[in-house]
Amino acid sequence: MAFIESIQKVFPAFDTELLEQMEADASFRLVPSGSELMRPGQFIRSTMLILSGLVKVYREDGEGKYREDGEGNEFFMYYLKPGDGCALSMTCMVGSQTSTIAAKTVQDSEVIMIPLEKMDAWMSRYKSWYHFVVRTYRDRFEEMLQTLDSVAFRNMDERLEFYLKRHRDTTRSNIIPITHQEIAQELNSSREVISRLLKKMSERGKVKLHRYHVEILDL
Repeated sequence: MAFIESIQKVFPAFDTELLEQMEADASFRLVPSGSELMRPGQFIRSTMLILSGLVKVYREDGEGKYREDGEGNEFFMYYLKPGDGCALSMTCMVGSQTSTIAAKTVQDSEVIMIPLEKMDAWMSRYKSWYHFVVRTYRDRFEEMLQTLDSVAFRNMDERLEFYLKRHRDTTRSNIIPITHQEIAQELNSSREVISRLLKKMSERGKVKLHRYHVEILDL
């Protein structure tokens, strides 16, 4: 019952029969911050629901390229927060496809793992699950469009501001515990460029810079 109650608090739209089926077929994982959940080329056998914490979803350079600072190239896509499901792992239920993205926890996280064959069967059996999956696809698609727009139509200073706003809205906090180097890696830029842009934002009173975090003041 405790398992069902913990899911119901975060996913209140799930009906009782679906929750009971989850208790029987799904598994619970407590994942420390910084842990890898998915990597490119991995065969995906489960999709995941986020009960607590925060998971970063991103693309890695498929050619193994590295920047001058020695860090691997990444392209930040979006965060998964409590109440979210992983749309890209859901798509792998067709044809036993491998993952094309990477995902890792940026906070200690509680994750529910659901075998893909169960997810497929639940689509026709439980309306609440069907609606959740469709909404998950739609939300991630809209979020991806926002990310692509920021890359295609914005300068780096605008992309940085968009990134900080998204992080604030996702975590509901004005304190972003991240270094300039980590921001540069997620935006596929250099630390020098990010530091220079953050300094300009600080001078305009938009952010306050600390050693290990950025504080949003007026964005």
